[in-house]
Amino acid sequence: MQFVAASKLRHAQQSTLAARPYSELLDEILADVAAVLSGEEHPLLGRHELGKRLIVLITSDRGLAGALNTNAIRFAAHEIVDHAGDLEFVTVGRKGRDAMRRFRVPIVAHFGGFGDRPTFEDVLPLARLISDEYECGTYNQVDIVYSRFVSTLVQRADKAQLLPIEPSKDTRGIPGSQFIFEPAPAEVLNELLPRYVGTRLFQAALESSASFFSSQMVAMKNATENADELIEDLTLSYNNARQANITSELIEIASGAQAR
Repeated sequence: MQFVAASKLRHAQQSTLAARPYSELLDEILADVAAVLSGEEHPLLGRHELGKRLIVLITSDRGLAGALNTNAIRFAAHEIVDHAGDLEFVTVGRKGRDAMRRFRVPIVAHFGGFGDRPTFEDVLPLARLISDEYECGTYNQVDIVYSRFVSTLVQRADKAQLLPIEPSKDTRGIPGSQFIFEPAPAEVLNELLPRYVGTRLFQAALESSASFFSSQMVAMKNATENADELIEDLTLSYNNARQANITSELIEIASGAQAR
């Protein structure tokens, strides 16, 4: 399992690192757009006073990955304690769903894990659900809790605000604090904002996938080393016991020969 995880990790890591620049630049663009436009231009840019908070919890379907899923679930549990009563969850992955059921928190939807190689099409149903519910005013904030890939040895549970889009505080880089939209702001935002939601979810899915294979590879490596050490200890104990039995039998044979 260690070698299988290592082989899958390479592709997952490459996909994650390759997608980050696009996702980060899209965040910057939307932050600038949110600084000069409002919810009147598009519902996803608006802020709601009423409504609950939604957390999208991304975990894996499988275990044997060390404390990866536990850390993400514990991170979500802190949010439950701090904001009891006004939280709902959408879970991605069986581990997160089972944990939230044990905590008895509302789960409005569940999506199976996106597999070893998540695609953008995999997250579109989730993105559409979140966009529609936010536009209807069901939620006033949507966050993503996932495992961020830092390195092969480090994966960190993290939280990212998906909606509402935080406007950029520094608008000096925006010429005249205005954008020129062609053909019209509504048409551009209708294409851009749903893609933004999907891209953020896709990036979180990639991060979680790379984190899972990294954690699993390390966990299986540690398990193999522990098993090898245990085998060595048991082999030594067995040899000592076998040698003691042989010595005891030789002593008995020698004592019997002397008795004759």
